[in-house]
Amino acid sequence: MSIDEYNLVRATRNAMRQRYDRGLLGDLIAVLEEHPAGLRRWSVMRAMRKRRERAGCEITPKFEGEIERLFRKYCVGEPPRESETRPFCRPNDKAGEVWAVDRARLVRFFEAAREAA
Repeated sequence: MSIDEYNLVRATRNAMRQRYDRGLLGDLIAVLEEHPAGLRRWSVMRAMRKRRERAGCEITPKFEGEIERLFRKYCVGEPPRESETRPFCRPNDKAGEVWAVDRARLVRFFEAAREAA
């Protein structure tokens, strides 16, 4: 395989990954928006599985890892920056592994995505 062929395969794979990630991200946002106080990680995974199964999507062996990766990628760091647009957070007032979406940041996230497109 030449370097040009390798780059073409890699670009195709990256485009497929981005489409898949966008679908998962949309589902994760929808699940967390239904629960403003947040959900425990286990409950998020259960809701995501049900949602994907109802849509007829395949549940891969790495499904939970992919969701976790997306949550961490779009989760606010500590301390949050002033111009933070990542929509996910871990509420400080909740014990355990609770995931939530911050509605104000979600609006800014969508605005930034719209501007980038």
